[in-house]
Amino acid sequence: MTDVLSRWRAGLSKTGKAAFGRVASLLGATEITAETWDNLETLLIQADVGMATTASILDSLKQNARDRGLLRSGELNTTLRAELRSRLDDPPTFDFPAHPAIILLVGVNGSGKTTTAAKLGERFLSQGRTILFGAADTFRAAAVDQLQVWADRLKIPVVAGSAGSDPGAVAYNAVQSGLSRDVDVVLIDTAGRLQTRFNLMEELRKVHRVVGKAMPGAPHAVWLVLDATTGQNALEQARKFHEAVGVTGIILAKLDSSARGGMAFAIQRELGIPILYAGLGEKPEDLTPFDPDAFIDGILQG
Repeated sequence: MTDVLSRWRAGLSKTGKAAFGRVASLLGATEITAETWDNLETLLIQADVGMATTASILDSLKQNARDRGLLRSGELNTTLRAELRSRLDDPPTFDFPAHPAIILLVGVNGSGKTTTAAKLGERFLSQGRTILFGAADTFRAAAVDQLQVWADRLKIPVVAGSAGSDPGAVAYNAVQSGLSRDVDVVLIDTAGRLQTRFNLMEELRKVHRVVGKAMPGAPHAVWLVLDATTGQNALEQARKFHEAVGVTGIILAKLDSSARGGMAFAIQRELGIPILYAGLGEKPEDLTPFDPDAFIDGILQG
């Protein structure tokens, strides 16, 4: 457990030294004043918590301070931690509801999706599961090559198509191959796309439908990979992808590179989608199950 907490604290060191870290210095021995609330509001917004979520947190803190008769700003530390923790759900356990379980990975260009697919593959392998990759990012030849390199290293079979081929066909073939090979998990890496491009989102919907034709009930999970460094834009990405294909879980990639990280609270409040994993480094083992307590400890380490 100590190693896990240390990894989170190290991975979130940038966040802890930036906006959230300044909260610790704000909540010192001074008297609670209107300026205290104003400064706290500014820091939370700078940390990408979002306007609506920040307002809700402050309302709860002010009510708590009144109810408990708090006078010194330092007395808000424990209350703030508890308030932040109450806004993060524990990630559900993915119980692999079918054989194979079909997982669709979606996200925008540059979010770290293909690397995340590889890290998930290695994680599942370590659990004793058999994996197959579907390289359905046919628009970016480098994505197929990148996934193939990982697959060769991990000895995971890959179903891919030629550059520019129909991604729906690749996804269909990947599911069919997963069924015939009797693997436990088929991880399908889709093409990165801007959430504002209607035609690209329509194509993603098609991939989703085709997977369901290949295996009724599939996909069994749609996981959105978000680049944690994009801040509040990540919330809009999550909203659009959720509308398109019904996102069931979120993976926060590059969390170790983010100086803010507060979008986790906004995503939970606005969309209610669980955060499943967090990327705390470049090594495969740095993709770790999301731990709300360790996350809060890391961002408030100061």
